[in-house]
Amino acid sequence: MTTLSSGFARARRWLREHPLAFDATLAFCTLVAMICSSFTDPGDGHGPPAFGTRTPELFSVLLMTLTAAALVLRRRRPMQVLAVTAALAAVEYVLMDPPAPVVMSTVIALYTVASRTDRPTTWRVGLLTMGGLTTAAMVFGSTPWYSQENFGVFAWTGLASAAGDAVRSRRAFVDAIRERAERAERTREEEARRRVAEERLRIARDLHDVVAHHIALVNVQAGVAAHVMDKRPDQAKEALAHVRDASRSALNELRVTVGLLRQQGDPEAPTEPAPGLAVLGELVTTFRNAGLPVEVACADRDRLPAAVDLAAYRVIQEALTNVRKHAGAGAKAEVSVVRVGTTAEVTVLDNGRGSAGRRPGTGPADGPGGGDGLDSGGHGLVGMRERVTALGGVLTAGPRYGGGFRVHAILPVEARTGEPERPGTAGGTGLRR
Repeated sequence: MTTLSSGFARARRWLREHPLAFDATLAFCTLVAMICSSFTDPGDGHGPPAFGTRTPELFSVLLMTLTAAALVLRRRRPMQVLAVTAALAAVEYVLMDPPAPVVMSTVIALYTVASRTDRPTTWRVGLLTMGGLTTAAMVFGSTPWYSQENFGVFAWTGLASAAGDAVRSRRAFVDAIRERAERAERTREEEARRRVAEERLRIARDLHDVVAHHIALVNVQAGVAAHVMDKRPDQAKEALAHVRDASRSALNELRVTVGLLRQQGDPEAPTEPAPGLAVLGELVTTFRNAGLPVEVACADRDRLPAAVDLAAYRVIQEALTNVRKHAGAGAKAEVSVVRVGTTAEVTVLDNGRGSAGRRPGTGPADGPGGGDGLDSGGHGLVGMRERVTALGGVLTAGPRYGGGFRVHAILPVEARTGEPERPGTAGGTGLRR
């Protein structure tokens, strides 16, 4: 039984892959069925049909052969095949008495047209074929017009139209479901790639902000310690203490950021809250300890949404890092955070004249003071702009009139900040849909 089923499945698969061979087989089977039916006498309706009581004429066999041969092309030329088979069936009704069952080929051709065209075409062609063949059978047939054979022509042609239309509808439905499934799969893959890209960029920005700020402070304090180590050891110890504090803070923030990359089942990630304006004083203190005077004017620092609060903190951190690194000796910085209507404005100003890497008017690729504080690629300002733009805000940076540099960020307090965010993420708001 299993061997028979597998052989049947292989035969179906082969015929599906070779439609012309399938149509040739169907045409041959139809021809055999028509010839066998032509030997059958339906009788007067009061008894069973009798087989072998009549013999088809040569002209009828020729018509049956022609209509069966036309079915080989039913997929390539469905309308033409239907026209040929219907015309030959009408000729059979007009010229032969009793007629041979040539209409069987017309039924198959009509089914093919209905299954491969639209519904209006099926209705028009089906009604025309049904009406034409039924009229020919009633008018020119050897039986009375009300005989069951004549109404059988009408029924079989109508059934062929309905069956073909049902097959076409089902095929269209299955294709639509398959297309939606493929589109949904493509959409899921694109969404997954987009989320991965967004997460990668966000983590890159966070790592840049943390490393740029703390490594710059460590570099400055280490230089101070090395300079005064011999003559003023107390000041050197204080500088080294600042180095220790900056490195510890950098490690803590890096631990929180890297904790986002943990997989399920890994040790529990740190749950420290993300930095924000609430700890702005500690950030400013690190810069003051590094020798950069900073004045702060910050209002409503605890009233900003988490995403805006984090973005404002990161903008200030990066801007002050660049001021300390590139503004030159004797530079001062001013930081202000104010709430203006539905927006929060963050401004970082400095009066530095610049070092070798600080060139007024170098354009937006240079962060505050003409550099990004970490590398020559301008990733600091790019990261700030991406962070602000992600919230629907605007960031501008450029030289000030009369010297110095200005970084100004406008962050919408309500727009795009009410979306769900992942708790405990350091340096980001998580993925937004």
